[in-house]
Order: sequence, then C-alpha cells, then structure tokens
Amino acid sequence: MAKSYSSSSSSSSSPTIEMTILSGESLRIDNRFIKKNAFVIVRSNSRNVFQTTEIDTKGGSNPNWNEKLVLDLPAVHHAAALTVEVHCRTAIGNRLVGTASVPVSDFSGGYLPENYLHFLSYRLRDQNGERNGIINLSVKTKSEYRSCAASSSASMGSSSVVGVPAGKNNMSGVVTGFPVWSASY
Repeated sequence: MAKSYSSSSSSSSSPTIEMTILSGESLRIDNRFIKKNAFVIVRSNSRNVFQTTEIDTKGGSNPNWNEKLVLDLPAVHHAAALTVEVHCRTAIGNRLVGTASVPVSDFSGGYLPENYLHFLSYRLRDQNGERNGIINLSVKTKSEYRSCAASSSASMGSSSVVGVPAGKNNMSGVVTGFPVWSASY
C-alpha cells in the first residue's frame, strides 16, 4: 500500500495523476548491484508532498513494485516535472540509488485524450550524474470535471462528438465538429 505525505490538505474534485511504479532495472549503489529493499519516492514541485511505494524485498537490482500512486494535478501542474527517486534501505539507513525527472508534458496535454495510459521508462542518475539503472512506470491523468466541449455538447442534447477522416491520404487524423446553435442563423 502506497504511503502519502503532505503538508497541506487536498481537494477530492481536483484533477489527479495515477502513476503506477512498475519496475526497476540494473539498480546499483557504488557500482554494485543492490540485493534487496528498493523503494520509490515520487515528489511534486513541493518537497513536502510526496508518495512512496512499499519496499521490494525480493527483486534485487531488478525490483517489481507494480504499485499505483495518486497525486493531485494542481500540485504538479505548475511544475515542469515530477521527481522519481529510487532508494535502497540498508543497515546504515536509506541510500539514494538514482533520480529521474519526469516532465509533466510527457503525459499531460497534447492531442491524447484524458485517461490515456502512457508507458514510460527513464534513466536514473546517481548523485554524481552517472547512469544508474532504469525506472519503468505508467501514467494517466484523470479529472472529476468535464471539459467545456463535453459540457456544451451534453447541454445541447448530443451525447457524442462526430469525427470524420482528415484528408484523402492522411487517414490517421480525425477532424471533430461541435454543433453551434445560434438564433441568428
């Protein structure tokens, strides 16, 4: 079960990010593969707001967490990136294995629909900037509110948006149309 830490309260109606920490590959500390006890911390733009995974005690240098973390989008929307840190619990305390910066633009905005599931992999860098493994994750954005287009479409009695292929040779694009009702026509 993921642990959440925050210095402020969150709103349940805010858009959220569902990030599933899938696995790690080739994790090392001091050029030696780790044997066990890896976990992940995901931070937004505030150092006081973060989520953690459980400790993987069996995966060694290739841990599997498959653990979903939920973050409020307003906390990260103004940030350029989320920070994903992989740590290892040792006898002398927790040690940082590596860090990856996950740009919010990699999974938010653009032409993909909300709830689109992005599978992403990032290179981890240790405190000296050296390559130190890979983190695999999936991310999707969710919101509790409907978009303006969906709201106006629903208010006009239409339950769907009509789309047609764009161009003769470019069948990968779709043009969408929204009905506009006006008293002047």
